[in-house]
Amino acid sequence: MKVLVAVKRVVDYNVKVRVKSDNSGVDIANVKMSMNPFDEIAMEEAVRLKEKGVVTEVIAVSCGVPQCTDTLRTAMAIGADRGILVETTEELQPLAVAKLLKALVDKEQPGLVILGKQAIDDDCNQTGQMLAALADLPQATFASKVDIAEGKAQITREVDGGSEYLSLSLPAIITTDLRLNAPRYVTLPNIMKAKKKPLDIVKPEDLGVNVSPRIKTLRVVEPPQRSAGTKVPDVATLVAKLKAEAKVI
Repeated sequence: MKVLVAVKRVVDYNVKVRVKSDNSGVDIANVKMSMNPFDEIAMEEAVRLKEKGVVTEVIAVSCGVPQCTDTLRTAMAIGADRGILVETTEELQPLAVAKLLKALVDKEQPGLVILGKQAIDDDCNQTGQMLAALADLPQATFASKVDIAEGKAQITREVDGGSEYLSLSLPAIITTDLRLNAPRYVTLPNIMKAKKKPLDIVKPEDLGVNVSPRIKTLRVVEPPQRSAGTKVPDVATLVAKLKAEAKVI
C-alpha cells in the first residue's frame, strides 16, 4: 500500500515572526524555514506504518517555491521513499493545495493520505477536509492514534468530550494531532541517503489545476502590545481591583 504525505515549508516555530514594513505580509527574508511540525508527525506516522510492514511505499509531496525541495529532502531523511514537488511561485491557499493533492491522488492511487491537521503559518485547518471532499474519500481529522488492519483504518481522535473512535474504509484521508507521535531525530547518514532518493518536479498546469488565489490579503498588522499583569496580596484586593479598575464585577 502506498501512503501519500503532504509536507509544507513554513517559518521555523522557534523564529519570532515579523510583519513587513509595508504591511503586505510576513517577512520571511533571511528567516529559518523548516517543515511544518504537524506534517513532521504525519511523516513519522507513515514511516512507522512502513516499519510495521503495513505500508510498502511512502511518498512525500510539497507544493510551493523551489526551496521546498529542502523540506522534501528532510521528509526523505525521516523515511519517505521519494518526493514530488508541485513547483509554483503563486500564493497557495488551502483549496488550491487540496486540488493539487487531489490530482496527485488520482495519479498515484495511494491507499492512505496523511496530512498535518494545520500549518503553523496560516492555521487554516482546511486542506485535509477539502481534499477528502474533492476526492470523495472517508476522513478522520485530529488523529491521536492510527491502526491499519484488514483494509480498514482504526482511528482514535480527540474531541471536546474525550475520545472518539472511527473505522474508515481505505483509501482514506487522515490529519494528525500533536499526540499521535513524537517525530524521530534526523541523523546525518539518513540526510546523505535522502540526497540520492528520487524527487520529481511538476507544475500545476501539468496536473490541470488552476492555483490562482481566490482571497486577497489586504493588510497584515502585529497584535497590539498587552500590558503586564500585577500581583495582588489577597482575594479582597483582587475583588477591589476587578470592581474599581477592570469594572467587570
